[in-house]
Amino acid sequence: MVSQTQRQACMATLAKAELKQLEELVDRLGLLPEYRFLRSPEIGSAMVRGCIGGTGSDFNLGEITITRCVVQIQTGEAEWITGFGYVKGRSRRHAELAALCDGLLQCPSWNERIEAEVIQPLNATTQRTHELEQRQTSATKVEFFTLVRGESQ
Repeated sequence: MVSQTQRQACMATLAKAELKQLEELVDRLGLLPEYRFLRSPEIGSAMVRGCIGGTGSDFNLGEITITRCVVQIQTGEAEWITGFGYVKGRSRRHAELAALCDGLLQCPSWNERIEAEVIQPLNATTQRTHELEQRQTSATKVEFFTLVRGESQ
């Protein structure tokens, strides 16, 4: 069984993934269990909150567009598992795939496979992208220094 913390991390990974890569990884899984929509992918908005100085008082930063989806997945034991997908933007397909993967993560017979074949490759891509951005940023870093005049002695 997936812990709440692990599930939150996986849902964040799925939500931040590039749709093209997510589709490719899910397609590689082959035949998926039957699923139905409890809530078809729908577009809406959500208020984004920020903190003054990163740690201070909360304030409303503005609204962003999100797409959400809820699916029920038929497991082999005649049981249904619910998966949720919330993604930034207007991609109905992305929300559907995120919800499907979230549901499969909760299914014992699919958990390890989704973790190994979808979540880990997405995390690896995110890590590579982050490292590339860090290298590009550090290449433009400017070091400032101050010359001390001899009069101060």
